[in-house]
Amino acid sequence: MCGLQAQVLSAAWLGVRARSRGIQMTDLDRALNQQRSIVRTWLMRGTLHVVAAEDLRWLLQLLGPVFVRAGATRHAQLGLHDALKSRGVAAIRRILTDAGPLTRHELLDRLRSQDIELDPKTQAPIHLIGLAALQGILCLGPAREGGESTYVLLDDWVPPAPARSRESALAELARRYFAAYGPATVEDLAAWSGIPMAEARSAVIGARSRLSEVMIQGRPGLALKKRLPPVSMPGKAEVRLLPTLDSYLLGYRRRDLAVHLSLQRRLQRGGGWLHPAVVVDGRAVAAWSLDRAGRNARITIEPFEALSRAIRTGIDTEGRDISRFLGFAITIRIGKPAPSPVSRSPTVSS
Repeated sequence: MCGLQAQVLSAAWLGVRARSRGIQMTDLDRALNQQRSIVRTWLMRGTLHVVAAEDLRWLLQLLGPVFVRAGATRHAQLGLHDALKSRGVAAIRRILTDAGPLTRHELLDRLRSQDIELDPKTQAPIHLIGLAALQGILCLGPAREGGESTYVLLDDWVPPAPARSRESALAELARRYFAAYGPATVEDLAAWSGIPMAEARSAVIGARSRLSEVMIQGRPGLALKKRLPPVSMPGKAEVRLLPTLDSYLLGYRRRDLAVHLSLQRRLQRGGGWLHPAVVVDGRAVAAWSLDRAGRNARITIEPFEALSRAIRTGIDTEGRDISRFLGFAITIRIGKPAPSPVSRSPTVSS
């Protein structure tokens, strides 16, 4: 998948749970904070992701320059002119070399001591930190007690790796994307990764020997050859409770194959936030939320349509697995379905 979006780390961990069997949240925390086999930093679409450490450097080499350029206008709006950015990134490197890992507050204190003043009431501090990450200076490090993030020098945290040519990296990005998200389109690849369309087309050309052309509801698309013909759907409904900002719903330019157009506002409720979704055989049938009080919690399901007994059983199974994963008791409440139009399942043909 080339990683999972991780603006909310707990949501990324729930995304791993939905795609695995038996893994514990403590396993993921250990992999991130002690083993360093996965790393959290800014990558696809210029947003925070967790990725395998072995993939970080080629992804950063490929995507970092794209989002450094894309961020220039916003940086200027925040008062981050070129000279300040250059001094700030150099200072961050020195500070973390001497004193990492540091929290954001600790890092800003040390920047002020070097006469780099950033208004903490604006987004300027996190944009400068993100810029340093995109330039390969830092990544997120071990969380402090209570879960506060820290930043570390990338070279102290992730071992070096051989550089790839841009053509090779683009081809690998396309191969990974269509392996995880295909059938999909070139436009979907560009939307998911954030690379320009011209580079998305180059990526597809580079991976063409591993891809096959398919039709997606009358539109041309691509799929990894190894994944064709499409796997037939099992008789038992495949139910997954996907977390907020899940990669499945962020992996395409449009979501209408997974979420009926008339229902998308029930998941995307403003502010760029994507609500957790109950997905059955790839189609969203409900929203859900998790409310916790102490070591007890409740999952509330907001159906878009009437849910069959099989789907309700699947939701119960998912709820038990989330309880196991998080380590506390969870009850489930399924609300009454709101009226919704009947939608057709997507069709794919080779």
